[in-house]
Amino acid sequence: MSDLENLKAEIRKLSVKATQAKMDLHDLSEELPVNWTSIMAVAQQAHDAFAELERKREDLKALEKA
Repeated sequence: MSDLENLKAEIRKLSVKATQAKMDLHDLSEELPVNWTSIMAVAQQAHDAFAELERKREDLKALEKA
C-alpha cells in the first residue's frame, strides 16, 4: 500500500472513532444530570478524536499537493 492509501485508511478509522466520540457526548448530554461527573472526560475524548482527525486530513492535503 502506498503512503497515500495508508493515510486514507487511517483517516477512515479516525472518522469512525470521532463519530463514536461525538455520539458518546450526545448520549451523555441526554442523560444529564446522571453521570454529570464524566462530562469533562467524555468531552476530552471527543476533542482529542476530532483534533487527531483534523491533523491527519491536513497531512493528506499536504501529501496530495506533493
